[in-house]
Amino acid sequence: MTKSVIIAVDAMGGDNSPNKIISGISEYLKNNQNVFFRIFGKKDNVENEISKYSIKKNYFEIINCDDVVGNNDTPLVAAKKKTTSMWKAINDVKEKNSNVIISAGNTGALFVISKLNMRMIENISKPALAALWPNKIDMNIVLDLGANVECDEKNFEDFALMGAALHKALFPFDNSRVALLNIGSEEIKGHETIKKAYQSMENKKNNLYEFCGYIEGNHIMDGNVNVIVTDGFTGNVALKTAEGTANFISTELRKALSSGIIAKISSLLNISNLKSFKQRLDPRLYNGAILLGLESPVIKSHGSTDYIGFANSIDVCVRTVKGQLIDKIKKNINI
Repeated sequence: MTKSVIIAVDAMGGDNSPNKIISGISEYLKNNQNVFFRIFGKKDNVENEISKYSIKKNYFEIINCDDVVGNNDTPLVAAKKKTTSMWKAINDVKEKNSNVIISAGNTGALFVISKLNMRMIENISKPALAALWPNKIDMNIVLDLGANVECDEKNFEDFALMGAALHKALFPFDNSRVALLNIGSEEIKGHETIKKAYQSMENKKNNLYEFCGYIEGNHIMDGNVNVIVTDGFTGNVALKTAEGTANFISTELRKALSSGIIAKISSLLNISNLKSFKQRLDPRLYNGAILLGLESPVIKSHGSTDYIGFANSIDVCVRTVKGQLIDKIKKNINI
């Protein structure tokens, strides 16, 4: 049976692997069948985990790997080990045996090995790390989240195009609206690089997105735009701040609703609303960052996520491939 999407899986990366990796695959296959997994890892360990689940053999193949990339390995050390599950999984995409690679392992190593194995898309000089970020209406794409500390105006323009292409691949029926993250909404605000990017993007027509100017950090969640562009330093700080805020709210709300008999009764009366609120803040539902700019998509699952989070990152893999992400970038980069 022909599968529409073939995913190369680094089964040894991240916490509690390969258990959560195989469990995540099993979870994904409960409702989705048109996918095939090429699983890279220590064969005995992977087979032992697969035996715990009813995964049919026509959905996977195991490729034995003698070594793994450790969480504490530097990217340079990791890149020298070409027998690891991460290296082999990435190389599998390079050789066109798989459509996309997913790993929950060492982030720096994943990026460096990916760049060593895969070519950049023509006319894009730097890759960018993008991720899903909820807003009041639906979902944002935010990039860059850490791949580049310093950017020029051309990088911002490239990130906008790649972010819009990702948005259209994941949400094909939505209009992509791009904004530059800045300290103010007025044209005169911000450093010279971002002001140059603003002027260039304002004066260009693009088939993929509508340019909506600047957005401030306190309006990221409003939903008026859905692709937010920034440099890797600012984006990473914003992401970690948002994650910390969400965790703080969830923890404090849990404390407040269990602090006394009246609070407990109130929580029982509002249990459906509370479940909905908790789900909106659940980071597992937005798991799966995407390294954009290479000839093939590279998906980074959070290392500490569980099997549900990994299953959601598999869904991101499938949607980026079916949504023809790379073709959308290539088609529009020279326009």
